[in-house]
Amino acid sequence: MNLPDFDPLLFALATSRPYAESIAQRLGVALAPHEERVFEDGEHKCRPLVNVRGRDVYVVHSLYGEPGQSVNDKLIRMLSLLGAIRDAGAGRVTAVTPLLCYARKDRKSQPRDPVMTRYVAALFEAVGVDGLLTLDVHNLAAFQNAFRCSSIHLDAGPLFVEWILRTFPGEALAVVSPDAGGMKRAERLRRRLAESTARPVASGFAEKYRAGGVVSGEAFVGEIEGCVAIVLDDLIATGTTMTRTIEACRHHGAKAAVAVATHGLFVGQAADVLGADAVAKVVVTDTVPPFRVPAGPLQAKLEVLASGPLVAEAVRRLHANESLLDIGQDD
Repeated sequence: MNLPDFDPLLFALATSRPYAESIAQRLGVALAPHEERVFEDGEHKCRPLVNVRGRDVYVVHSLYGEPGQSVNDKLIRMLSLLGAIRDAGAGRVTAVTPLLCYARKDRKSQPRDPVMTRYVAALFEAVGVDGLLTLDVHNLAAFQNAFRCSSIHLDAGPLFVEWILRTFPGEALAVVSPDAGGMKRAERLRRRLAESTARPVASGFAEKYRAGGVVSGEAFVGEIEGCVAIVLDDLIATGTTMTRTIEACRHHGAKAAVAVATHGLFVGQAADVLGADAVAKVVVTDTVPPFRVPAGPLQAKLEVLASGPLVAEAVRRLHANESLLDIGQDD
């Protein structure tokens, strides 16, 4: 689509404003004003307070639950604002969801299961978005197949590579997936590290089965003795999967093991689980603020990387109709 030569308009729902401000600052624009109202019965209304007709518009909202707003509250507010912007005549509307909700429920794992990724995609398309931009979804193929509009997927791998090389200079490295399903994600990071260091980087994965909320599986594949093991996943929730994989890495001779994930939810007993001595470091991005992490061992070993510059560059390129090939999925 050829757009008029306008500056992009960037909106952010209230709870995502700090994150969006980092994007806006990088782009050299101010966040556009909007109204959010909550009615007495709990219904919401959101609308832009500036003219959007013909403009290239981006709405930023990270879809995680927090005190006072559930995931569903955030989703319906975002849909309300996106729909109002489309109805007001915007030239192009892009939803920017650093964390996309319901992305883990991307298939039927039991009879008559919902396929939530597809249903959420239908909601965004129903309000008229032209594209949705997100970081490191659980299953890239399912994400791409769920949307009929443009699905723009960014990879936080470059952020992790920079941190790993800065933190473990000269160390032998291994990238480990906590399950077979994450092997492609781990392989992408392994290749990036190998190219950056010009040295071989080992790989491995742990066996994992989940049924009725219970995780099982004991096998481990990979030669990682003497390496710093980077256990990579898209998301940390309770931390159980990460910690059991890290313990397996140490059992198989890893010099140290760190947990690396794009999204850190840290729900349930995550602080206690990831506070274990076997976990040397926990590294996440700021798509979800670590508001659930109390003072203690996990907080002391937690590092949060800024992903706003990556998203800002993607927005800049989208507005300019440039390629995204080297920072994510090229559309």
